[in-house]
Amino acid sequence: MKLEDIARLANVSKSAVSLALNGKPGVSEETRLHILKIVEENNYVPLRNTNKKNKKKSAIRFIACKSPDLITDQYQNLPFFSELLSYLSAEIASYPYDLIISTFEIQTFLEELSEAEKEQPSAGIILLGTNLSAEEIRRIQQEYPKMVILDTRHPHIPANFVSINNFLGGYMAADHLLKLAHQKIGYVMGLPRIKNFEERKNGFYARLEEAGITIPDTHIFHLPAMQIKEEAVVKEMFANLSERPSALFCENDYMAISMIKMLQSLSIKVPEQISVLGFDNINESKVITPELTTVHVKKRDIAEQTLALLTKQIKADTMFETRQIQVNTSLIERASCAPFNE
Repeated sequence: MKLEDIARLANVSKSAVSLALNGKPGVSEETRLHILKIVEENNYVPLRNTNKKNKKKSAIRFIACKSPDLITDQYQNLPFFSELLSYLSAEIASYPYDLIISTFEIQTFLEELSEAEKEQPSAGIILLGTNLSAEEIRRIQQEYPKMVILDTRHPHIPANFVSINNFLGGYMAADHLLKLAHQKIGYVMGLPRIKNFEERKNGFYARLEEAGITIPDTHIFHLPAMQIKEEAVVKEMFANLSERPSALFCENDYMAISMIKMLQSLSIKVPEQISVLGFDNINESKVITPELTTVHVKKRDIAEQTLALLTKQIKADTMFETRQIQVNTSLIERASCAPFNE
């Protein structure tokens, strides 16, 4: 039996199982007991459990800063972050480190981190920068230089960044819709606005501009970025449109799935009447009907690059030359997009 089998039986992510088995924070006590019960019932034995038991490892700390609409206490259950943490947990097995996962309030970040480091020191830090400003990142970097910032990028900050090439992803999405002969294209923007979304938008609009296509204001919609939700205002907008777009690009898969559900509730067929394209390639994109065409974010590559870069910095005796790494995207074609048919 493998770790993913336990995760499936417990209906949790692989990272949650790993945290529970290693007695680390990041899962509730109720979830931990539930996982441990399933482990006991199935006589699960971790593959790496004998010789390394008594060898104390250094730690790498993964940190997220909470924000009301994006990084909440339950952010680890969101598909993108859950998959990313699973890859980090799997990849770190090849390194002489344990992974600690911490979540702090942004207002008291440095104080909370200082206390956590006193209790359990780390050799280096992976900072989830999705919702952080350049100034917040700079402030943290001054205190903890051995750090890699994940899922964002600020070209003017000399720090280690590993991020998605969001511009390329947006460009590829627009190019795909154009190749399917779509001319009337709509755009679904995520709320709250984050740097990743703006970069995706810039790439998408850049490709449309090359093709001489503009998006009218009536074909721009706004949805919550981190939940699958049918918005009454957006449904009403669609119902009252005199001329609908033939295709929609959504800044992430959550919004794309929300749009498919709303269109279907309005008896608008996907993709026969409107094609829908997402971004991230979360596992849920293969569950929705029709399956979602989406921009694939290579989360395993991000995890590998992050750990390799941080390890080099930890081992460096002299001043380490920082790197800014962008992981390119690819397009996954499924059933939610079709050639334009008037």
